Amino acid sequence: MAHKKAHLPEKICQTCGKPFAWRKKWAKDWESVKYCSERCRRNKAPLRETHAD
Repeated sequence: MAHKKAHLPEKICQTCGKPFAWRKKWAKDWESVKYCSERCRRNKAPLRETHAD
């Protein structure tokens, strides 16, 4: 039986702030994954907070 994607663990990308789900290629080091994509990992810009004035 196939796994349901709804039951995969998720994290928030430290660069873009978007949620991303577990992938098989990250199985060995899921605890250390911080970015949703190679592009976000390369840019590593800190997540910007928006302030309402």
